[in-house]
Amino acid sequence: MRPGDKAAEERFKRATAGFNLLSDPVTKQRFDRGEIDADGNERMAFNGRGPRQGARSYAGAGAGPGSASGGAAGAGDPFDLGDIFSDLFGPGFGGARTYSRMRGRDIRFTLDIDFLDSINGAKRRISLAEGRTLDVAIPAGVETGQVLRLKNQGGVGVQGGPAGDALVELRVRPHAFFRREGQDVHMDLNVSLTEAVEGARIPAPTPSGQVTLTIPAGSNTGKVLRLKGKGVAGQGDQFVRLQVMLPEVVDEELRKFVKKWPKRDYVPPRPNG
Repeated sequence: MRPGDKAAEERFKRATAGFNLLSDPVTKQRFDRGEIDADGNERMAFNGRGPRQGARSYAGAGAGPGSASGGAAGAGDPFDLGDIFSDLFGPGFGGARTYSRMRGRDIRFTLDIDFLDSINGAKRRISLAEGRTLDVAIPAGVETGQVLRLKNQGGVGVQGGPAGDALVELRVRPHAFFRREGQDVHMDLNVSLTEAVEGARIPAPTPSGQVTLTIPAGSNTGKVLRLKGKGVAGQGDQFVRLQVMLPEVVDEELRKFVKKWPKRDYVPPRPNG
């Protein structure tokens, strides 16, 4: 199709509409019976004999003696799908009720998945508009925007042609505390003053389940601990950043201790403004 060829563009648009009609078994049967035209519109009764039969329909068809006949069909007039397909795709597509095998349409939709499913992989069942269900296998390590292709799960083919595919675009929901950077997973973990000063072994979540994390004695806020192999799909690592948290209500004994603490005047490194 040549750029700027309006007639060819119009024929292509109408051929696409005709192909969509033929991809649906119900509308294809109605078209073959002459109940609807190639645009999917109901055909009006003709000469009192009900809907016209057959796949062909021309401007001026069925006119009696003295009536105008022939002429080119306008953009809104009935037309012959076979002629349009033959013009666009060559011989073999023309002829009433003789359609070549054609692949069905691809269908596209978006699927929201949980963060942990994107890291570990999962299986989800989704419902389509026509009542079908599809089982989708989500590979471990997928990201937002990635598209899964489900072969032969799209629109029905024409004349025994293969079905189209289902194209599933994934959107990963954010997690409450995990975040992803490449193949690694990051999180912040609160620790108490006692755990930070004395060291401790505490539970910590990972995408694949809970583990026991060793907090070194003397840990400060900002210290990062590495859990090897606990990242995306077991390939990356997990990095845990510690945050030392005081009680919301400061204990009086702690207040008295700080007043007597020899290093109470210690000032940690700070950026210069």
